[in-house]
Amino acid sequence: MTGKRGAPAPIYGRVALIGIGLIGSSMARAIRRGKLARHVACWTRSAATRDKARGLKICDSVHDRIVDAVGDADLVVLCAPIGANAELAAAMAPALKPGATVSDVGSVKQAVVRDVGPHVPEGVHFVPGHPVAGTEHSGPESGFAELFERRWCILTPPPGTDRDAVERLTRFWQAMGSRVETMDPAHHDRVLAITSHLPHLIAYTIVGTVTDLEDHLRREAVEDGRLVERNEVIKFSAGGFRDFTRIAASDPVMWRDVFLNNREAVLEMLGRFSEDLAALQRAIRWGEGEKLESWFIRTRDIRRGIVEAGQAGTFKATEPEKG
Repeated sequence: MTGKRGAPAPIYGRVALIGIGLIGSSMARAIRRGKLARHVACWTRSAATRDKARGLKICDSVHDRIVDAVGDADLVVLCAPIGANAELAAAMAPALKPGATVSDVGSVKQAVVRDVGPHVPEGVHFVPGHPVAGTEHSGPESGFAELFERRWCILTPPPGTDRDAVERLTRFWQAMGSRVETMDPAHHDRVLAITSHLPHLIAYTIVGTVTDLEDHLRREAVEDGRLVERNEVIKFSAGGFRDFTRIAASDPVMWRDVFLNNREAVLEMLGRFSEDLAALQRAIRWGEGEKLESWFIRTRDIRRGIVEAGQAGTFKATEPEKG
């Protein structure tokens, strides 16, 4: 399907983004760059954030009322923290037009099916989604159109969802640069619990433990009459710890909601991790060098596979990608 002078026609007429943080603003930029919609509307609860969105000129219209944003939209995408989905879905439901598609960008899918599905009116398609992309930054000013390039977007349509609606949303994400996979919501949540959610939990824990240790060492030094330079954690941060601090700088509200809404899968993976950590602890204690080396070789090979698959990191187009 083409428009004037043979140019590809927009995939959707009007797209409404409910939330305009990192993901929402990146979508707005990617949509406008690729001319994937004739009109991009957005709504967010915060007046200050709406003002930022207007100043950035990343949307065609910025709305104070959610019903005005979604009215006449062909695609509505929830880009807010998972915990807000039920309230937002209920508020926008009366204004959704027949034939529209409702989707989202949350990293927990069973909770979205539970919280949004009951509010989707008859005749409106419901196709939950999860672009597996992001940075530690938040807010509309943090978005960039290249965020989704070469990254996976996982769609989890409920049984019986209209195939054309799923295919159209698939083309939409592909046009923004994503690779698209369709998956069962429960399976998605177990996979992401180990590949995304648990690493964030570990990062939050390690950074908290290190800063607590620094405070303890400083108190000990003061008691002994020694002078200790402050911020040793920052001064002597090695690459591994810097990576953890980057992850731990992610949006606290978003990750609070992720852990609360995927608790069963996260706790299962945390149990598996604890068992492996105990095995490594025993190997270190008993000097089992071969076991440690074998473990490290296997995990190094996994890292190489991630790099070869082009999934090593998300960077702006102006930044070199580091392996």
